[in-house]
Amino acid sequence: MPAPHRVHPETRCALSVRLALCSAALLGMSGPLAAQTAPQQVEVVGTSPLPGQGVDRNALPYGTQVVRRAALDEAQADNTTDFLGRRVPGAQVNDIQGSPFQGDLTFRGYRASGILGAAQGVSVYVDGVRFNEPFGDVVNWDMVPEFALHSLSLVPGANPAFGLNTLGGALSLTTATGLTAPGLRGEASLGSFGRKKFELSHGGSHDEGWHHYAGVGLFDETGWRDHSAGRLANGLFKIGRQVGDDDIVVSLQAGRSRLVGNGLVPLVTLDENGERTPDLGALDRAAVFTHPDLTRNQLLQLSAQWRRQLDGRTTLESLVYVRDSRRTTINGDGADDEAEAAAQRQPLADEDEPNATFNRTATQQKSAGVALALSGRHGAHQWQLGAALDRATVHYEQTEQAGMFDATRGVQPIAGEDPELSATVSGTSTSAGVYASDTWQVAPETHLTGAVRINWAQVGNTLSSINDDTGLFEAHPHERFRYTSVNPALGVAHRLSPALTLFANVARNNRVPTVIELGCADPEEPCRLPAGLQSDPYLKQVIATSVEGGARFALPGGVKGSITAYRTDNRNDILFRSTSITGQLGYFANFPRTRHQGLDLDAQWTLGEWELGAGYSHLEATYQASGVLRMGERNVTITPGTRIAGLPRHQFKLSADWRVGGGWSLGADLQALSGRGVSGNEDGLLEDGAGQRVDLSLPGYALVNLRATWKPAQVKGLELFGRITNAFNRRYASFGALAATQFDAQGQFTGDDTAALFVAPGAPRAIQVGLRWQY
Repeated sequence: MPAPHRVHPETRCALSVRLALCSAALLGMSGPLAAQTAPQQVEVVGTSPLPGQGVDRNALPYGTQVVRRAALDEAQADNTTDFLGRRVPGAQVNDIQGSPFQGDLTFRGYRASGILGAAQGVSVYVDGVRFNEPFGDVVNWDMVPEFALHSLSLVPGANPAFGLNTLGGALSLTTATGLTAPGLRGEASLGSFGRKKFELSHGGSHDEGWHHYAGVGLFDETGWRDHSAGRLANGLFKIGRQVGDDDIVVSLQAGRSRLVGNGLVPLVTLDENGERTPDLGALDRAAVFTHPDLTRNQLLQLSAQWRRQLDGRTTLESLVYVRDSRRTTINGDGADDEAEAAAQRQPLADEDEPNATFNRTATQQKSAGVALALSGRHGAHQWQLGAALDRATVHYEQTEQAGMFDATRGVQPIAGEDPELSATVSGTSTSAGVYASDTWQVAPETHLTGAVRINWAQVGNTLSSINDDTGLFEAHPHERFRYTSVNPALGVAHRLSPALTLFANVARNNRVPTVIELGCADPEEPCRLPAGLQSDPYLKQVIATSVEGGARFALPGGVKGSITAYRTDNRNDILFRSTSITGQLGYFANFPRTRHQGLDLDAQWTLGEWELGAGYSHLEATYQASGVLRMGERNVTITPGTRIAGLPRHQFKLSADWRVGGGWSLGADLQALSGRGVSGNEDGLLEDGAGQRVDLSLPGYALVNLRATWKPAQVKGLELFGRITNAFNRRYASFGALAATQFDAQGQFTGDDTAALFVAPGAPRAIQVGLRWQY
């Protein structure tokens, strides 16, 4: 039988580009069609964290996604990450932690995740304040005031105007004020697995230009997995004043959460030939591997924004903030040092020998910053100048305590054994950037946009850890690293007709290593995440260059959308090379080159009482150099073209809402994702040096969510809603890793390492009902 023909990733990308260009050409040739199209509405989009006057979306040389509050309510998603995963092409959420507020969001294969050690590549801003934490660039999604979101904007590519870490894109969230959300608004809901949610806010304006906004959001659940109860509370309070050309807003944000992220569970065990035997996760959908896995987050942030209209064409904006973020974790894991590893081979009945560790960490991050932006219009130019300065201090410490597994695979500290301090770090990071951008209307239908930003950063730390030779706790010499980068961007947008705009853009940006990455970069001294840190080798900064091109279209009958082909190359990507998937050990290292390329297509259609939406994305995320990556218990051989694990090649999304009448609306959405590779099996091997290839890729899946709302005419401002997620109760997994288990299929400790496929199981069918009111 002849071998099946394979299309090389480079060829796939070329086909994607040709498809985009051919589609654009067909639209451009349809003159009568364009003539029937209604004039496009002007939608202004912010092009930096401080948006300035904004730019007409049709003049931008890249695609953007802008979502308003009404669309967030209509979709009935759990939160921002859930909405993006359902509706936005190229976005998906890996349920690695199992909690709805600890989502591992990826966009075009770049991550904005709450998981320490994840290769972050999307910057997140809330009201102009950077939301990526200084310690690892993680995003604590549980601290986002979801109840107060007024709009969100997703900008793709390595856009330099959004500063450090904008490799794959930037997400800018804007919260409500008393001017944009006047009146009383509330929401309460109950759902499966003990889920309860309550939100309440009020905004208004007063004499002499004063305005206010205050709100609170509460969430509580027992969780669908074992030992996974979680709760959170967020509050946002704003007071502002408009006087003449000045608008000042002072905001206080506070949050606290207690969430459980139980992570991966063994689905099947594997013999040397790859034969599979159902294991814990296959026999019990709600099972967890080990516990506890508890994270507590706290946030207190004070910010002030001032905006002044200098004249009819020029606007000045400024921002200042102070921020205190704290995180504590408790993790029960298998023992991983030499003595405890030997003890793992003892029977569980031998209570004198530990077979587990009880780990605690505490992280405190204090940061402050200031930003300034001046924007204006002059003739055919719409320009912006800006500068930002951010500084953060970090203190981290970790303790370990010997423990024993109980019958539920929970780790219990051994009585009489005191926690042992294993690592501390005190560090600082300072970053500064200045930037300029200009959108120039070079012809009536053509806009040229250029931008440049100079980034400077300094990261320093003082580490203390246990000396492996002496067993003593010792401080290491202070380390300090500096990074600079000049990042330009250039793009063009040309409107061929009222129905079609073509665009193209090239941009560059950088990400510098964080304290955690610099403190855990030695393969001879692997760290626990949360990490046990060492004085370590220098890491290079990541440089990303993105190129994209496509078209925006608006057709008769209310159809509008866009198509984009893109490629982003990373040099010196910072990857966490794990040495123990289940024990969280590993180290950070540069990898010469990675690539994310593909195609995004989205369309919306209004047809009478129907609102339809569709999206498709194709992603080729690959390593582009040869090397060996430590993945769990394996040394994985990487060659150019090896796919990055955990990212589906194809995604298809469909949404439909029908205004039935009588105040009723019915809706549904579909997400279909193709299969994805497994971490530790990128080269198709189960163990180092194996001669037989075994593909452990997770299968694709499709999820359907249903929703309904009713707005009774008799009660103004009241809305009743209900939803069913995963309506067909599909069993699926969104992430997988090859690792070893020391438990049998019934969850009993054996002490023997057995190769297993660990997965992040998806949530089963869930029902939620509630009401929303606004006066």
